[in-house]
Amino acid sequence: MSLSLMSLLPSVDRGLKSLKAECEYRGCHNKQLFRGIPGTRPGICVGQLWYCSIDCFALALRIPFSNVSNRRFVEIPRNPRLSLGLVMLSKGYLTPEQHRIATIQSQLHNEELAATVIRLGLVSEKQVAAARSAQWGYPMLAQDYIGKMVQADLPRTILQACPAAPLHYSASAKRILLGFVSRVEHSVLEAIEQMTGCRVEPCFITRTDFEEQMERLTALPEYEEVVVNDPGPPEKMARTVGRAAVEVGAREARFVQYRNYVWARMFGKRGTVDVIFRVNQAAAETKPGNSDVFYEQQIANAG
Repeated sequence: MSLSLMSLLPSVDRGLKSLKAECEYRGCHNKQLFRGIPGTRPGICVGQLWYCSIDCFALALRIPFSNVSNRRFVEIPRNPRLSLGLVMLSKGYLTPEQHRIATIQSQLHNEELAATVIRLGLVSEKQVAAARSAQWGYPMLAQDYIGKMVQADLPRTILQACPAAPLHYSASAKRILLGFVSRVEHSVLEAIEQMTGCRVEPCFITRTDFEEQMERLTALPEYEEVVVNDPGPPEKMARTVGRAAVEVGAREARFVQYRNYVWARMFGKRGTVDVIFRVNQAAAETKPGNSDVFYEQQIANAG
């Protein structure tokens, strides 16, 4: 039985295609083939995209950072059907007269009703948390969870902005229990799930419980959070992420946007680093969406 050379070409061609890894940065000058062979430079992955080097990765970031620097992220809140005041009224925490007085006082002092009723001594923090639990349909956490040490790779900047505190974090079970004080922000739930790969379960806690739990929050080993309050132009933001990628020997990167924060995470041989940019410009508005898709599309078109 004889075999022709042409009969082998399709399999060889498929083999060559599997070994070739094309950098997504259009301005890449590295034309080396077989970059997927073990022993060659592994590059950085952003979702389904691949960059041959940290230089190309950083250069590709300029366009998405330029776009996000000129936009304001507009939260579209998911409001429950019943107001907090009506829930407290239905639970008997407030009388109709107390509810009327508290509503007037909250408007006069330009503060939330929850802060007003606590300030006036009409209800307790726990009653407010129980009312929010009933309002939103998420559980109020039992005291057994409060006061325990929690190790997590979650940036404090994002948690303080919610505000919400992790009460349980299991990397093996891929589960995070997150206690909110005021409202469940689904945008932060989605952001944390995209960045960590864990399922986030929301619940409600009091403000006092939140402050105590944040004091007991410690970072996971080889995890670092870097906060940039003055990010500068897109080129500077890209260089900042590039330096962080070099420090950890990055092999994978993820990006999300939450409110006016841009959260970049790099996974590498020497640990994980989160770079949090506080973007203050508001030239235009944009509605929240799938931030992973946004950054992948923008980075893919960079260069």
